[in-house]
Amino acid sequence: MPLLERHYTEEHRQFGDQVRKFFAREVTPFVDAWEKEGLVPRTAWKKMGEQGFLCPWLPEEYGGAGADFLYSFILTEELARTHCGSFFFPLHSDIIVPYLFAYGSDEQKAKWLPGCASGDIITAVAMTEPGTGSDLAAMRTTAVKDGDSWVINGQKTFISNGLMCDLVIVAAVTDPRAPTPYEGMSLIVVENGTPGFEKGRRLEKIGLHAQDTAEMAFVDCRVPASNLLGSEGAGFYCLMEKLQQERLVCAMGSQVGAEEALRITLEYVRTREAFGRPVSRHQYISFELAKMATEVELGRTFLEACLLDHLEKKLDVKRASMAKYWICEMLNRVVSQCVQFHGGYGYMEEYPIARMFRDARVQTIYAGTSEIMLLIISRQLGL
Repeated sequence: MPLLERHYTEEHRQFGDQVRKFFAREVTPFVDAWEKEGLVPRTAWKKMGEQGFLCPWLPEEYGGAGADFLYSFILTEELARTHCGSFFFPLHSDIIVPYLFAYGSDEQKAKWLPGCASGDIITAVAMTEPGTGSDLAAMRTTAVKDGDSWVINGQKTFISNGLMCDLVIVAAVTDPRAPTPYEGMSLIVVENGTPGFEKGRRLEKIGLHAQDTAEMAFVDCRVPASNLLGSEGAGFYCLMEKLQQERLVCAMGSQVGAEEALRITLEYVRTREAFGRPVSRHQYISFELAKMATEVELGRTFLEACLLDHLEKKLDVKRASMAKYWICEMLNRVVSQCVQFHGGYGYMEEYPIARMFRDARVQTIYAGTSEIMLLIISRQLGL
């Protein structure tokens, strides 16, 4: 029995059944249309909220179920089977909303969290800027205190959920004279419709076609001083504190994506014939699939160990970075080979492996590139 299965209760299994049936009814039939329209509609988010599938870990007082993190993993697993990597609710539920819960005041949590759980509020986080990429120390967006307000000026790019979002957590420099750039950074919440907050153009991406990624601009954007999230100057440290879960969420999505890509490829090569026999009976292909299956199995074992550590609050920076690096890279190796074994059909949009190939590529880039992960790991090794 897989390591994680031993920790599942009957409630976990029932939840998985509910999610599977819901996705089969409300997601899978519409994926192709969403890809063509370039958007997962707000109605899908609302239906997720109505079922209790958004932020299930939130306490009941804020609209959640007080569930453990395994419920989030179950949702990620079932999402992979829909072949809809563009439905970015894990970003909302397991990466952004945790900032509001961990660092928000009682007033902020009461104001925003119930809407996050119901699907009435879709969230985004704005860190990346044109020309800075992973270098947060080079951030140029500023927020200046003016009476009982913060006035924000700057530009952000590559913002996931950027067009749909009702709430965005903005990283900005609030003290340019701080001893280091990291000590002068704060997080400020900006609500959609705030004067001076402009959602820019939709960015056209290689993959994730139904996921809205956008630019943002803040031009003398004035928000209440009470929208500061956490302490002034603590923004960078808040981001670092939550990065372990963010990296784990990326590893989760990549692992179940690799498993699904392998599954549909095994089905294909068993039925597709070449030179008078099934493709799977050609030794080279069977050996390569055996190698891929081994990598996928290793990824699952490491991921489950990291998940259990995370449940016990024991997941450290090194292992989270290793999981994000290796599993996301493994996904890209697997889907590339799976396309190859589909032959010409693997390049056709009507076959799900084509979409999975496109969608996988970004996993080694966002939430910290593979190179950044290697830098972090090497430092943790004392190098």
